[in-house]
Amino acid sequence: MKTLFNRVFDGSDEMFAKAEEEVNKIVAEVGRDAPLTLPSTAYFCACIYAYIGKKVTTTGELQDALADVKAMMLREPRTNSIFQSGVGTAIAAEMIEACKYVKTQTPYEGTHYHGHFTDAEVRELGVPLVTGDIPGFVVMIGPAPSTEEAVETIKGYQSRGIFVFLIGGIIEQAVEAGLSMSFPVRVVPVGEEIWSVGHVISLVVRAAMIFGAIQPGDVEGFHKYTFDRINAFVNAYKPVNDITVACGAGAIKLGFPVITNDHDDMWAVPKSLIIYDNTKDWIDTSIEARGIKLKITKIDIPVSFSSAFEGEIIRKGDMQVEIDGSRKTASSLSLRRTPPRSRITRSWSKAPKSTRSRSAPRSP
Repeated sequence: MKTLFNRVFDGSDEMFAKAEEEVNKIVAEVGRDAPLTLPSTAYFCACIYAYIGKKVTTTGELQDALADVKAMMLREPRTNSIFQSGVGTAIAAEMIEACKYVKTQTPYEGTHYHGHFTDAEVRELGVPLVTGDIPGFVVMIGPAPSTEEAVETIKGYQSRGIFVFLIGGIIEQAVEAGLSMSFPVRVVPVGEEIWSVGHVISLVVRAAMIFGAIQPGDVEGFHKYTFDRINAFVNAYKPVNDITVACGAGAIKLGFPVITNDHDDMWAVPKSLIIYDNTKDWIDTSIEARGIKLKITKIDIPVSFSSAFEGEIIRKGDMQVEIDGSRKTASSLSLRRTPPRSRITRSWSKAPKSTRSRSAPRSP
């Protein structure tokens, strides 16, 4: 049996070893002077910039930052060491993902995965977080016990206005069910591997820099801002491996509680690490654990609804109509379709000049 301390330390070592491997591999391939830029951001590798205060612009600078990250991963049997190692784990995750952007700006093109978030997307999420239109967000690490439960839980969060980030097998479950996923509908499939969590932490620290004016290197400032201003939490389905436990320690340090159904070498920590077997009740449990106050008006309709669906186009195949005949003996449905003027205009403008009628109005 392993203690929670050892699980975090072992997971941190595992993440760092993967980061070291990927960074050294890309340096050997393109050299230390190769430029490293993440798409559409002014914050470089945001986690490194936020916590270490260094601007990483080349693969060589990324390689140099490995020593700084390793120094954060302490193995002292103290609570602070767990949290430090957890934050270091998140930074190492960002380094792994950053390597994918050295040779291309679109490493996830042609997949279901989103990857890096642009500064524009950070602002798009940050504004409604501040106004309360989005009461918080959840990072779901899967797979869920079943595809049906995965979809039900995701839609349940949507109906409460919670932004949903997906990592791992739960993404395939959502794809299998045909669930609509994109930034506008507030369900984002971030990545397949656990280190894609680095993109979520990057988004969080950039939100702190953009909206909270937290300065790079102000570690305590970041933690205070995320704890006080960003309502987030993690749902981690079993089995939860050591590397995920280490990421969870980083999340808890940011003020984001972790809810799991895994009992193996896992110990509950009040208000931070919650072990709850009934995964179908995770929504209310998670929202309560983070202290999010919601007032939900339930409407008896057969579809999910919330501000997350605002502006979404309803396709023909998804349209349905339900007619109640309990009070009336007859019902009617009228459909109206107006011919598009643009087609008529184009047809008129293409007609030969000699055939135009003088009484007809000219096309604008």
